[in-house]
Amino acid sequence: MYFILYVLHDIDLLDAVLQAWEDAGVSGVTILASTGLARYRDKPALRDDLPLIPSLEDILENYHATNRTLFTIVKSQEMVDLVVEATEKIVGDLDAPNTGILVVLPVVQAYGLNRRSE
Repeated sequence: MYFILYVLHDIDLLDAVLQAWEDAGVSGVTILASTGLARYRDKPALRDDLPLIPSLEDILENYHATNRTLFTIVKSQEMVDLVVEATEKIVGDLDAPNTGILVVLPVVQAYGLNRRSE
């Protein structure tokens, strides 16, 4: 098994990337709002100063200053290759600037992936 973690730079491509992963056979993806050091230093994106009832402008400003970090677990190297290929069809060559960062790690043990209904 493999853990795939992808930091998507252009969040406008999120729906397309998720659909491409699903089409490639990924059964579940966790999505987190995140930010990188450069964006944080330029303009802090993970804000704790939003008012109790923020305006739409407050929310949108925060939304566009963040990345999306996606992660999933797949069973085979073949699936890893399909996910990477599907991702690059949407965002372009992952070695190009502003396409994000994708890493793959081996999974030694995983629990809770194969849920059985009772």
